[in-house]
Amino acid sequence: QRKGSIIAADNKRLFRIAKTKKIFLKSKKQLGDLSKRDRFIAGIALYAGEGNKTDGQGGFANSDPRIIKFMINWFKTFCKIPNGKFRGAIWIHQTQDQIEAKRFWSDLTGIPQNHFHKTYTVKNKKNSNKIRKNIHPYGVFAIRFSKADIQRQIMGWIFALFDDKIASVL
Repeated sequence: QRKGSIIAADNKRLFRIAKTKKIFLKSKKQLGDLSKRDRFIAGIALYAGEGNKTDGQGGFANSDPRIIKFMINWFKTFCKIPNGKFRGAIWIHQTQDQIEAKRFWSDLTGIPQNHFHKTYTVKNKKNSNKIRKNIHPYGVFAIRFSKADIQRQIMGWIFALFDDKIASVL
């Protein structure tokens, strides 16, 4: 009976995986190709969710390498930030390899490792009952830049998008 339960659970898992792949392919077709304007709007929306809103302090943090890569390119393309103006910062768990994380994020973003701020290491809480399921392999990465006018321009785009464009549709 136990063997049958394991087989049934495995079949359900395989069915779910196949169904999810099908949904993802359909979603990709529905999205289609992105124009330059689409990418511009996507970057504004991402910054609105994960970007630094403190006046004059530009930055964006996320753990997903695809999103970090998109945003570093977005900053270069739409904000005209030169590579030398970027800084990086990593938040990582104590059990993870800081050197490997720095190498990974530097290779992905093109930000030299000597342009990284000191890595913030989260200590393991031995007395905590919390189970951490989402420990990201290379931690959370923050792209930072020190161009106050550009950060303010991005905030202007956010306000224009959400105050004028999106709110009028609702």
